[in-house]
Amino acid sequence: MSLESDVRDLWQRHEDGEASKTPQADGEAVDGDLTAETASADDADTLEAFLDALEAGDVRAAEQSGGEWEAVEWVKRGVLLNFALRETEPREYGDVTYHDVLPLRDTNDLYERGTRNTPDGTVLRRGAHLGSDCIVMSPAFVNIGAHVGDGTLVDSCDTVGSCAQIGEDVKLGANTLIGGVLEPVESAPVVVEDGVSLGAGCRVTSGFVVGEDSVVGENTLLTPRIPVYDLVEEEILYGELPPERRAFTRYVESSVGDHDLFDGGAFKPAVVAMDLEAETLDATQREEVLRS
Repeated sequence: MSLESDVRDLWQRHEDGEASKTPQADGEAVDGDLTAETASADDADTLEAFLDALEAGDVRAAEQSGGEWEAVEWVKRGVLLNFALRETEPREYGDVTYHDVLPLRDTNDLYERGTRNTPDGTVLRRGAHLGSDCIVMSPAFVNIGAHVGDGTLVDSCDTVGSCAQIGEDVKLGANTLIGGVLEPVESAPVVVEDGVSLGAGCRVTSGFVVGEDSVVGENTLLTPRIPVYDLVEEEILYGELPPERRAFTRYVESSVGDHDLFDGGAFKPAVVAMDLEAETLDATQREEVLRS
């Protein structure tokens, strides 16, 4: 059986409340619900093989189809199974004991691929993929199922959430939050496409897609609940920023602006997207020296 079929079978048995009928490590066959206690050694091997495939980049939680990003449901289910069929254990990191269902990611492969990660607060959770020639500055957190492409910079105080898809040659400015999207499994995660530069303090949440080669100003919130005023195509978008845009936050008049509670009018946040300017591109390209 393939890894996909193994994960699908494991998920179905978990949903149906069907434990493994094969012997466990102690030689006993177990009936009843499929839980961390009743999962067999073969089930555990499937979970480990799945995490290995995530880390290698062989499977991803989202993929492009017809120009649109779609969730790969069986992969997201595999991530959920790694929580449902594991127990919290005490684990050691340096002189610290912590408690989690997952260990930290082994980083021995990073050096071979030219990827740098700095100590003191950087957490790479099992099941996270880091491409070649990446830089991960401390402190930072990259969660299970996240896919970070080649040549990408994850700066200090950044979080890359569960199943988030970060492209190649991306710059995540300091204190940037890339939200995780695990459930429902059919919902696509946050996607930051190739060549994007996110300024310090940006937030990208709830399956928002940032188009390739865009430059986003500091402290910009990108979420499907906030409109994107695309001045290039003269349209209002939700949940996406088109490719090759310069985007920043502005406040526009709210529909409750004339309400008595708001002296002087009320405003709501919006994102304005414009053509990239030569000065913006030059400033972004000058930062490339930091990655060499």
